[in-house]
Amino acid sequence: MSRLSELKEQWMKDPAFKTEYDALEGEFNLARELIEARTRAGLSQAELAQRMGTTQSAIARLESGKSPPSMRTIARIAEATGSRAVVRLEPRP
Repeated sequence: MSRLSELKEQWMKDPAFKTEYDALEGEFNLARELIEARTRAGLSQAELAQRMGTTQSAIARLESGKSPPSMRTIARIAEATGSRAVVRLEPRP
């Protein structure tokens, strides 16, 4: 097990940390989807940025979850990666 996963496991035992972490689940999932679309397309961050007419640092911010994308940006990423964007609202468990 990596040091990071060990730390996460330890931190997840703290109820306050777990609550905050769980609240960010949607943002983590979106960032993961953006990274997966780019890697499926075989693109680096710089190559994706070039296709979109933006900078590598902007792509890095989107993939880190620090800068949530607009629907327009998601559509541009989908186009640049040969993907199709799908938005779905699900009831909470």
